[in-house]
Amino acid sequence: MKTSLRDRSVAIARPFEDALSVVVFAAMALLPLGEAAARIIDGRSIPGAIVLVQQLTLWVALLGAALAGRSDRLLALSTPAFLPMRLRGPIRIFASAVGSGIAAWLSIAGADLVRVERAAGGITAWGIPSWLATSILPVAFALISGRIVWHAADSTRGRLLAACGLALPIIFGLAEASAESWALIPSLAVIAAATACGMPVFAAMGGAALLLFWADGTPANAVPGEAYRLTTSPMLPAVPLFALGGYLLAEGGASHRLTRLFTALFGWMPGGLAIVTTFVLAFFTPLTGASGVTILSMGGVLLPVLVRAGYPQSTSIGLVTVSGSIGLLFFPSLPVFLYAFYANVPFERLFIAGLMPGIVLVMVVAGWAASQGWRSGAIRTPFERREARSAIWEAKWDLALPGVVLGGLVAGLVTLVEAAALTALYALVFECVVHRTLSLTRDVPRVVVECATLIGGFLVILGVALGFTNYLVIADIPTLLLEWSKARIESPVVFLLALNLFLVAVGALMDIYSAIVVVVPLILPLAGAYGVEPLHLAVIFLANMELGYLMPPMGENLFLASYRFNQPLPRVYRSTLPYTAILLLAVLLITFVPWLSLWPLSVLEQNGQLTP
Repeated sequence: MKTSLRDRSVAIARPFEDALSVVVFAAMALLPLGEAAARIIDGRSIPGAIVLVQQLTLWVALLGAALAGRSDRLLALSTPAFLPMRLRGPIRIFASAVGSGIAAWLSIAGADLVRVERAAGGITAWGIPSWLATSILPVAFALISGRIVWHAADSTRGRLLAACGLALPIIFGLAEASAESWALIPSLAVIAAATACGMPVFAAMGGAALLLFWADGTPANAVPGEAYRLTTSPMLPAVPLFALGGYLLAEGGASHRLTRLFTALFGWMPGGLAIVTTFVLAFFTPLTGASGVTILSMGGVLLPVLVRAGYPQSTSIGLVTVSGSIGLLFFPSLPVFLYAFYANVPFERLFIAGLMPGIVLVMVVAGWAASQGWRSGAIRTPFERREARSAIWEAKWDLALPGVVLGGLVAGLVTLVEAAALTALYALVFECVVHRTLSLTRDVPRVVVECATLIGGFLVILGVALGFTNYLVIADIPTLLLEWSKARIESPVVFLLALNLFLVAVGALMDIYSAIVVVVPLILPLAGAYGVEPLHLAVIFLANMELGYLMPPMGENLFLASYRFNQPLPRVYRSTLPYTAILLLAVLLITFVPWLSLWPLSVLEQNGQLTP
């Protein structure tokens, strides 16, 4: 059998992409570690190391996005699942045509940015030209565009139809904005329709930004130029590094060690296994950076255990789905870091503010599931001192990780990015050397590529969403919203109720990372006008995003649970409904009792352990 040209190209490109991702990730981790070691040993630093790490963050984002496009895992709405089978094919081709055209437009705009940077002759670090750092933009978006076309259909005819979208940048490149401004609204409507039909979210954000700048007469390279701003963030490199550490722990069997530990400590209680499940999933969600990853990776392990122990299947499906959706308020949650960056609030204060509300969310879910297990007569595990001691000893390194990382941060020995690199190194050493559950040559590269795929899937959204947000700011949209809200809503209580409804809808329709970039700049001035404390607003936002993941009919984690457990969506809805109702009450409690968020901060400030 002859090998097709595409099969040969994939066989060549795949190892190269994977190897490049591993090398970039390794450099991202080693540079901060070298910086920290040099500073601790002799007080020196590595010139340009952090700047280079920031540049590598852009490469990880776009390489990962290309990997996500390769495996058809770019983040998108799941609405096509509601359509009849006969309509899904044409709808996918339509969404892919628009998405590939936007990605091609971004690639052309990225190439123009490279040209501008090359003409400027700027240098980033270690003598590397700035145009070389930006060169990943046109290459990655071109790869994504081609891969969207390829995954549009299984037939050549379907792919050719999707490829018609590649004419999009040519059409708008030839059109004059001043003469064709009438096309803006219909074009935005097409993007909205394509997004609803499953077009990747990054294409929706990027396409809207390109159109708005086009109508304004601004060069298209402004959008990838805003994406390049990712390299100016001193904190953003911590996001992929923390995610890598979490992935290594998850793949290395930390979930099994913690499950054994929590079972030994709490399995004797009525509904103890439900409590164990909630704790384990809530523990791993902030490590992996995405609640959906927790459901997909651990749900299949824990669900059969719950059912065998006598928990009703509906209760078990609901518990695993919901428990995988909470925990985003705990360290080292990536959304917390990103929110802190875009809202300009200290991340350490935000983690402290989210601690008690996060515990409330975990306890209400665990309490309800435990009560259902107790009513159904679920099996309990007798408490044994020897097993508890053995489980604690086995999980000691997993339990020590937060203390090591937080201790280094509090003591001022490491920066946030260095702490993230330390987390990745810690996980690598203990999974490959101490526990020996991962092979350094066989397993670690696979885990790195998987992590890069996830990271790229949402960092590319952040990059293009910066362009969209920048336009909103230029157009003074936050001020207009503030004036509209103040003219119609006088009571802070009514405002908070309206804010909750809005954020739950956002959480059901938009992933949390793009919501942070797009929505947070809009609600910050609104909340300030009604006297909402910024850290309390952050907790409200994140808690509502968690709830939005579970809100029928569009909540992202509902679709993931349906896929993972091979259950129809209506059954997943019924399984999660009691938990969703309880979480809604908990979120309202968090919203209207700011003491839960602010009291720990005031206590630490009074004791001199936290600077006001």
